[in-house]
Amino acid sequence: MKRLRAILGSALFLFAAPGVVAGLFPYWITGWRFGAPAFPGAAFVAAALIALGAIVLLDSFARFAWQGRGTPAPIAPTETLVVSGWYRHVRNPMYVAVTALNIGQALLFANTAQALYAACIWLAFHLFVYFYEEPTLRGQFRESYDAYRRAVPRWLPRLTPWRG
Repeated sequence: MKRLRAILGSALFLFAAPGVVAGLFPYWITGWRFGAPAFPGAAFVAAALIALGAIVLLDSFARFAWQGRGTPAPIAPTETLVVSGWYRHVRNPMYVAVTALNIGQALLFANTAQALYAACIWLAFHLFVYFYEEPTLRGQFRESYDAYRRAVPRWLPRLTPWRG
């Protein structure tokens, strides 16, 4: 895939998928109205989750387009296995980032329905990764993906980056 096409496709998918899952639906759920904080410092924790989630998500999308020459969308996958940046710490940084954004919003707006939504979204991500994404990547990238899978955790990031 040409790099410009990958960048445009990734940008479009960014708005169509994470934009809806971590933006539009949380807005519908919370109305972005603040509630009473769940605990002292909840707003600080929420802001940190939202900021870090946004940074990781944007960096990961950029890597898919620039290095992988593809998009996160299953219909236009990368040509190469992306194992740099946040991917050296966790195999699914985009899903972790979107989950962090959703949890951050649940804390920021003190909204139980948003917290339940975040848990359901993570479960959907887990099932998608386990039943579709990992078998697909194993078939496409074989030994290189197996080595990566053995060294880098699916959900909880490594503290030290994998050097592959």
